[in-house]
Amino acid sequence: MVLRRTVKWYSSVPRKGASVSGSVLPDGPTTPRALQGAIGLAAPIRTMRHLRARYGSAFMINIPIFGRALMISDPDEVKQLFTSPPELVDNFEMNLGRVLGPGSFFALEGEAHKRQRKLLVPPFHGRRLATYESIVEEEAVREMASWPEGREFATLESMMHITLNVILRAVFGAEGAELQELRDLLPNFVKYGSRLAVLPIPRGRYGRLNPWVRFDRYRGEYDAIVERLFAKAEADPQLAEREDILAMMLQARYDDGSRMTHSQIADQLLTLLTAGHETTATTLAWAVERLRRHPQVLRRLVDEVDAGGSELREATIWEVQRVRPVIDVTGRQVRAESMQLGRWTLPKGQMVIASLFLVHDNEKLWPNASRFDPDRFVGDRPDNYSWVPFGGGARRCIGAAFAHLEMNVVLRTMLRDFRLDPTRAADERWHNRGVAYAPAKGGRAVVTRRRSAAVTARVTETAEVPA
Repeated sequence: MVLRRTVKWYSSVPRKGASVSGSVLPDGPTTPRALQGAIGLAAPIRTMRHLRARYGSAFMINIPIFGRALMISDPDEVKQLFTSPPELVDNFEMNLGRVLGPGSFFALEGEAHKRQRKLLVPPFHGRRLATYESIVEEEAVREMASWPEGREFATLESMMHITLNVILRAVFGAEGAELQELRDLLPNFVKYGSRLAVLPIPRGRYGRLNPWVRFDRYRGEYDAIVERLFAKAEADPQLAEREDILAMMLQARYDDGSRMTHSQIADQLLTLLTAGHETTATTLAWAVERLRRHPQVLRRLVDEVDAGGSELREATIWEVQRVRPVIDVTGRQVRAESMQLGRWTLPKGQMVIASLFLVHDNEKLWPNASRFDPDRFVGDRPDNYSWVPFGGGARRCIGAAFAHLEMNVVLRTMLRDFRLDPTRAADERWHNRGVAYAPAKGGRAVVTRRRSAAVTARVTETAEVPA
């Protein structure tokens, strides 16, 4: 009851028009910054819907990290934000780059970002992607072999194991001792870093009590392991034939013939891990949570996988990302002296946040928007600016196609090898894990191993091999 009253108060205090130094900005609540941030964290979905109902598709907010920012959700304004050149609007200053390093995509701007993105796009598209499919299936089968039958369990951590191992093999090219060391180090490293990324705590203060001290220790261990991987790769006579992304980075060259430094590669590997590990695993846990509550869709998916199809499964992945976006906002900062963004005139330095959740929750774009309905995507791929789980424009997630492949293969493997029991339990609520929103109970499941035609064929073939 207290939370409901607080949200109502938070969203019902109108502002009297905003015009600062020639800027034209929408209204928004005047509640103190700390309280706005606390309410947003406690009830993010309810808060965003209240603010939209009160102010429309754009409003001003004032929260920690971002400060006084413009929140937008109109698809035309979101598209303009994402496609504007870096001279007008670019990455905001307080971003994941402070966690992932100065060589990360999140830290790079302008021409430096463009040059490095050009080097890293090829490994995530076309023929290269197909080479990773067998790795994904191997890791899914290996992890799912440990799933308990007939007893409820949370799938999130299990999905984390799958996506971490896939990233370490396909991206890092890790094996042996380095693979095990990174498996042990990175889960805590990523979890700790994702929490630091959303806390306004500077480096160099509070001495040993500063949480960045612990984070820097993790980063030192990571750098030492990756440096050994660099040395092994550079000494490998078969480096040119390797398919992992680390090997491609070591061989990549900018237009002037120069190569990426080891520190730049280390930062980008960490970026790919962060962007492609927790977010993909969390979406898979949400998929389990949604499918158990929609048994008709679940039955159709099982029939499709048995028939060798994939159209409904791909549509299901897109719909899970629409109704349960793991990242709910993405931001930019005005670099020009002023910028016209749709209806608004923005001053230099203005923070602009695109609400991915509100775009996906727009009834004009998505009739019955709160309803989980994969059929809305069957035969109709999503539009880049009304469906935005990977952002858009020059900063759209470089690993989007890789993540989709990974989710597709993991779901295919699960549906082929296991029967997922439906449930009438209430929806799992959204839980903030720092950067990503996950199902609060971890995407709980009850499974039993099934004998699909493919599994039966494999068992029969094995039984017929002479002793």
